[in-house]
Amino acid sequence: MEPLTAAAIVTLAFTKAFEKTIEKFTEAALVKMDALRKKIWEKLRGNPNAEKALSAVEDGNKAELEKVAGYLQYVMLEDKQFAAEVQALAQEINAGKLQDNSHMTQYNYDNAKGWQTKVEGGTAYIGDMKFYGKAPDSEKE
Repeated sequence: MEPLTAAAIVTLAFTKAFEKTIEKFTEAALVKMDALRKKIWEKLRGNPNAEKALSAVEDGNKAELEKVAGYLQYVMLEDKQFAAEVQALAQEINAGKLQDNSHMTQYNYDNAKGWQTKVEGGTAYIGDMKFYGKAPDSEKE
C-alpha cells in the first residue's frame, strides 16, 4: 500500500472533531483514531504553534488542519520510526472504514433526467447547462 500523506493522516486522526464523519468507521477504527491523535499530540508537544493549531483542530477548526499537517510532515521526515508507526496506524484506520454497498437504481421515463451521486468527502457540484445557439460572450456587456 502507498504511504498516506501527512494531511491524510491528520484528517484521520482528528475525524472525531468533525462529528458527521465518524459513522463511516468501525468502533475499532475509532479507538485507533484516538491512539493516532494522542501519538501526534505527544510528538508535537513543546512546539507552541503546533499546540495552538492542534487545539484549534480539536475544537472543530478545519482551517488549522493544514498547519498541523505541515508540522507532522516535518516531524515524520526527521523521525522515520515515528513516521512508520503513524503510517501503520493510519492504514489500520483506513481499513476500518465502512463500505457503502447500497444500490442506486433510478428509472427515468418520458425524457426525464435524474442525477445520482455518492460523495465521500469534498464537494459535489451537480447540474446541467444547455446553450441553444451561440453561447453568450462574457466580455460583451
